[in-house]
Amino acid sequence: MAPKPVRAAIGEMRITCQVCGSDVFRERDVLLNSVGLEFMKMAWADETATGLICWRCGFVHLFVNRDLKLSRADK
Repeated sequence: MAPKPVRAAIGEMRITCQVCGSDVFRERDVLLNSVGLEFMKMAWADETATGLICWRCGFVHLFVNRDLKLSRADK
């Protein structure tokens, strides 16, 4: 399935790419692995973050803030 473009915000603050300034991303869940849980073969229990991958340049932004809101974007 092809990724869908999204825009993101935390409250009233719009998220833009730190590298190129674009405001269009594709979203993906990212597992934040810790050495301890990896060692015990329990990586599935690690915390997850929301990864926003810039549609234009590909820079990956990670967010653990649960107030992050995504909305559909037209490229």
